[in-house]
Amino acid sequence: MNGPFPRFSKTIPLAIVFFTMLICSAFSSGDFRTIYQKAMGGDPEAQFNLGIAYDQGQGILQGKEEAVKWYRRAAEQGHAGAQFNLGIAYDQGRGVLQDHGEAVKWYRRAAEQGHAGAQFNLGIAYDQGKGVQQDNREAVKWFRKAAEQDHAGAQYNLGRSCYSGWGVPQDYPEAVKWWRKGAEQGHADAQYSLGFLYYKGHGIPQDHAEAVKWYRRAAEQGHRLAQTNLGNCYYRGKGVPQDYAEAVKWWRKGAEQGGGGAQNNLGIAYYNGQGVPQDYLLAYYWLSISASGSTGEDYNTRAKTRDTAANQLAPEQQMKARQMIREWEEKHPGM
Repeated sequence: MNGPFPRFSKTIPLAIVFFTMLICSAFSSGDFRTIYQKAMGGDPEAQFNLGIAYDQGQGILQGKEEAVKWYRRAAEQGHAGAQFNLGIAYDQGRGVLQDHGEAVKWYRRAAEQGHAGAQFNLGIAYDQGKGVQQDNREAVKWFRKAAEQDHAGAQYNLGRSCYSGWGVPQDYPEAVKWWRKGAEQGHADAQYSLGFLYYKGHGIPQDHAEAVKWYRRAAEQGHRLAQTNLGNCYYRGKGVPQDYAEAVKWWRKGAEQGGGGAQNNLGIAYYNGQGVPQDYLLAYYWLSISASGSTGEDYNTRAKTRDTAANQLAPEQQMKARQMIREWEEKHPGM
């Protein structure tokens, strides 16, 4: 073939850094009076539910500070869900001054009672060194406890640790084990990562068809790296019949989400006229956007390809493309 060649993403997403959502309850507005009376009487479950009511504005005006008050009352009586939610409040500064150390304190209390979400968040705290000294081994310890309770995020993070050798000896088969568990629960990063292992044959026999299966599941959830690699599988005929148009379809989805690899490959498709009519202006457009968001060797490679496309354009076409790029940047700040 003529022209540059699309590349696979070799990236495994970083460990999850977001926190699980507050626990929801079956609380309804008609129950408010009864729950309030029980909470005032010291019932920790009622106090917890009243905290959720104020937190989410269920049957009453939303009030984060009032939510924290009731979470604290229940947490001090040992209610694990309230301890977890109070930890989140401190972590995010919801109704209380942000204090990662205080968040860790409450996560630990809930985690020690077996609360999977708290175990996961405590693992994140150790992983990121927020509110506690950074410690990969402690992070793995808590991820494992949550993972064994089928917490999909913890299963993904534990697999990531096993794959990379963070806090635990590197072990590809163990990464496969935990990513499969998370993937089967619908966790998009785990699905992508399991597909990656099948494609590379790391810890499991190489199987491009299985790679495509898991890339597709993640891609259908909007995972841009999976969209990029699924497009590449179609481009190369790996695990699926070769289909340039289908490759372009998935690259476009990833590109529109800001995926640099997908943008690069979509630009190359336009340059070569594979899966789309040849269009040097659109090639330059996508290759420029891809290059602008990259660094190091990726930037050097993408900038070189961009400049090759630019040489095919008349000056007025380059001006039009630059205007299109400015409009993209205005609509997608930070991408």
